[in-house]
Amino acid sequence: MTSYLYHRAQSSDRQRLLLVMLPGVGIEASDFVDRGFVASVHERGLPVDVVAAHLELDLYLDDAVATEIHRAIIEPAQKKGYTRIWFLAISLGGMGALLYARSKMANVEGMVLLAPFLGTRGTIAEVARAGGLAAWSARGSMATPAERRLLLWLKEFMSQPQGSPALYLGYGLRDRFAPGHAMLADLLPRDRAVTADGGHDWETWAKLWREVLDAEPFTKSGGLGSRA
Repeated sequence: MTSYLYHRAQSSDRQRLLLVMLPGVGIEASDFVDRGFVASVHERGLPVDVVAAHLELDLYLDDAVATEIHRAIIEPAQKKGYTRIWFLAISLGGMGALLYARSKMANVEGMVLLAPFLGTRGTIAEVARAGGLAAWSARGSMATPAERRLLLWLKEFMSQPQGSPALYLGYGLRDRFAPGHAMLADLLPRDRAVTADGGHDWETWAKLWREVLDAEPFTKSGGLGSRA
């Protein structure tokens, strides 16, 4: 079961964009409102409508999260005429956004991932020992099937610099998952990865979100761009 809150921008721009906010474990859809994430979008006068969603944990455990995101959020949005879809995803929600992009990449213009969950610490340590995501191989990996599928797709996606969707990353330097985030940041253009002196918490995520918004991601073309 997916629940969500819908917030429409004041702008009448015909090229409206739908921003889907996906939370991590223990986060409700309303927290994106209470913590100022929706306000940070609208106070900039952006023609962006927001759906803040709550997905049950079982969807991740059953490997059904991408199907549910499409059924409950994206497909209805497309029927309403939305052609530009972005994700803002936190923690486990980051995995959800990536799994959706893996399944329906043509539907996604861009993603902003804040402290995304990319795998357990053991899996991330395995990738690090291999020399990073580009050098990692699934052969003999101890990663779960879901982690393996995600990392293999992410490895392929990151190897195609002119691809789409656009990907922005933000994380706290004291986040417990920071080693995995740093490996992903190494594959991104410098202007697509931001850090803050913080941990896995709302204060850090809010700071990172404002910094990404200040870079005006929605006005830029998709793709990873140059890593120079």
